[in-house]
Parts: sequence; structure tokens; C-alpha cells
Amino acid sequence: MLPDTNGWAALRAVVELGGVSEAAKALHVGQPAITKRLRTLEKVYGIPLTERRGGRLQLTAAGEKVYLLAVQALDRQRALAAELRVLASGLESMRLQVNFAIGEHLLPDLLIRFDELYPNFRVESRMGYGRKIQTELAAGITDLALLEQAPDHPDVLVQKWMDDELWLLCGPSHPLTGTDLLPVDELRGLKYVLREKHSSIRDGMDEALQRIGIGQLQVAMEVGSNEAITEILTRGKYVSFLPRFAVEEAVRNGELFHIKVNGFRIIRTLWIARHRSKLDHPVAEAFVGMLLKK
Repeated sequence: MLPDTNGWAALRAVVELGGVSEAAKALHVGQPAITKRLRTLEKVYGIPLTERRGGRLQLTAAGEKVYLLAVQALDRQRALAAELRVLASGLESMRLQVNFAIGEHLLPDLLIRFDELYPNFRVESRMGYGRKIQTELAAGITDLALLEQAPDHPDVLVQKWMDDELWLLCGPSHPLTGTDLLPVDELRGLKYVLREKHSSIRDGMDEALQRIGIGQLQVAMEVGSNEAITEILTRGKYVSFLPRFAVEEAVRNGELFHIKVNGFRIIRTLWIARHRSKLDHPVAEAFVGMLLKK
């Protein structure tokens, strides 16, 4: 006669929760059912598994051994059930959404690295605006998101991915190229080409400038692409704030110049976001693990 998993579950619950009453509540059955399951388990093994000591139900030496087996078997059963759900529901794939800037500059390398590490997993990636991504996260449509702003929703959990900074930039022929340190008051007199209003980059820039009392800049044009702004900067007349991760290589190559501002930096965080119901998604877990691995 083989043991029933219900008996194992009853024994585990009694031990870990402290009694028959507590176990019955946790397993949503009556106390007589818990007692019956324990007695049936003892019949299977042919030896008492519990005994009363000082008014409390305690494990016997045999009960200790059966308890350890029960924990291992139930945990393995839970893991197996999760694996089978993956096979049944197609969770070997993941829906990933990212901001445009992250998608243009970071996503390609991430996807290639993930495919090399997990060739059996598939990622369906999309780029979009942060607000739309946050809406789809809250609705559970997206499995995982990488964002420049942390969502504020009770069902969306966020964790830090990495630090970033918005750099003030100009082209190599701009008069400020080679400047050691720009006085912060001179920010008002520059001519800007910026990302569009309500983009994550623009929101972060506006908030930082407002904190130091700068409300208006001389915005010559708004452009919805970091690549297009970079091209415009190389023509020499304008400056812009862009993410460090998007421009580091261009600065190293001399295609852009990073203008350092005295006493002013726009430090920010890039975020990983998931809906609460997606926390055990195997592909998302593997992707997040890759992101956070040093």
C-alpha cells in the first residue's frame, strides 16, 4: 500500500503550523479529516508517527523520517506541476515590452545573450511608450517590461535593474565641445533638440530641471528618436539630453561631446516590472536572472 499525498500534506501541515486545528484550516477540511489522514498514513508505514507530549502533538523518530520524505515529495510534486503547466500553456515563450530607448540601444544584445543561454525559450518583444506598457502590465497582457520610469500600480511589482544618467550632449563642431565644466545658469541660453513631451526621457529631464529652478528651455525642435537627435547634434547648432547607455559609444568615438554641468546631474534608474500574477513565469524568471547577473 502506497502513501497518499493527502496524508503527507496533513502531516506536514500539523508539524509546520503547530497542530491539527491549524492544519485543518490551512487545508480547508475538518479536524476529523486531518486525524483520519494521519491514522491512514500510520497504517501505511505500520508504526506511530505522532505522539502526545505535554498536551502537544509531536513527531516520533519514525515520524521525523516520514515528515522529511513528505516535504521532499510534496515540493517535487509542486515543481513538477509547475513544469507541466509550462508545457500545457506554452509558457516557454514570454511577452516582453520595453521603452523605445531601451529597445533601440540595449534590447538587441539582451535578446542575443538570452538566446545563447536559453535556446529553448522564446521572447516576443515589442517597443512602446512607457504609459501604454504600464497599462498592459497592469492588465496582465505583458509578462515582463523594462522601463525608464517605475510604474505606480498595486498589481505591478518593480525592481531595480541598473543606474543610468541623462547626459547633456553636443556635436564635435559645437562651440561647447571641449568645455571643462558648464555653469548651470548657462543651460537657459542653449538651443535644444529634445525628445517629445511625455516621453520618459523628457519627463525625467523636466523634473530634474524644475528642481533647480529652470522651467523653460529654448527648444528648437522635438524629435521622437534618439538616433535622429544624435544625427541632428552632429550638425553643430544644438544640444540635447539623452541616456548615457544610448550615447556612450558615440562619445568615446568623438561623434558627440558630453558637456558636464557644474553641480547638476540627472541620475536615474532603469526598472524591471512584472504583474504579481507573473512572478513564477519561468521564462521571465530566467530573463530577470540574466539581467541581474553581475
